[in-house]
Amino acid sequence: MTAPDALLLTRTDGPVACLSFNRPEKRNAVNDATIGALEAFFAAPPPDIRAIILCGEGGHFSSGLDLSEQVARTPLEVMAHSRNWHRITGMIRDSGVPVVAAMAGAVMGGGLEIAACCHVRVAEAGAVFRMPEGQRGIFVGGGATVRLSAIIGADRLAEMMLTGRSYGAEEALALGIAHYTTAAGGALAKANELALAIAQNSRTVNTLIVQAVGRIAKMPPELGLYTESLAAALSQTGPDAAEGLKAFLERRKPDFA
Repeated sequence: MTAPDALLLTRTDGPVACLSFNRPEKRNAVNDATIGALEAFFAAPPPDIRAIILCGEGGHFSSGLDLSEQVARTPLEVMAHSRNWHRITGMIRDSGVPVVAAMAGAVMGGGLEIAACCHVRVAEAGAVFRMPEGQRGIFVGGGATVRLSAIIGADRLAEMMLTGRSYGAEEALALGIAHYTTAAGGALAKANELALAIAQNSRTVNTLIVQAVGRIAKMPPELGLYTESLAAALSQTGPDAAEGLKAFLERRKPDFA
């Protein structure tokens, strides 16, 4: 467990790690130090962790980029800052460990860009989803044009950026921003339930799912089908497949190493 004043709180419960943005006075606006803390964790997740929850303290997931750090950068510095966000949010997506987002309160701008990198997303009633960059005089830089538009479409993303429109939890569910909704205050409990279930899966198959499915979707069909066959071969010829089949025949839950 991290110190209570850390920018990113880390708690573990068996095979699940819970990472919580800890700037409640800023609605968990993400500054450079927070991005650095995410990088430190996802560069080497603890080997016994099989699922991760990402959430925020104080009733908000994240209100986005901390704009107080953006007032005096040159174009090249902004470019480097954006590319660093791309690299670290890519680590969230590609570490091989499934990430469940528990989304409450503000899920805006850079916060929504981070949520879009998570593999399962839970929104509770009262959550607000928004891309306000157009009203701030800036363009998105944390990956929204690729990762969020892959979820909601480029047309919808452009509309959100142009108008600053806000969406609630049920609308987010309809758009695909969220996979599950809960009553107010229920996102973290649901995320924990899902993370614990995911942690019981084969580690190999979880890794293949989070690293391969998105890439295959971007491939030409024949290349995607071939890559799918390679992933199937990797999964179905190992000990996890043998245990899964045995457990099915014995009518019990599998016990994956």
